[in-house]
Amino acid sequence: MMKFSNSAIAAAAIGAQIAGLSGCQKQEGPAEHAGKEIDKVIGKVGQNIEKAGENIQDAAKGAKK
Repeated sequence: MMKFSNSAIAAAAIGAQIAGLSGCQKQEGPAEHAGKEIDKVIGKVGQNIEKAGENIQDAAKGAKK
């Protein structure tokens, strides 16, 4: 009969759990994908609005970019 150390048993148990959890990850559905794309677009729009605001402030001060 083979003897295993506690650390070997713990490592095997953790490895099995990680393998099991990686197989349970859900695939991204169309609504979640669309939501992520909307978040990206909104972020870009916000950056452009901020840049436009800075340009307006610079123009009001008489500076050109």
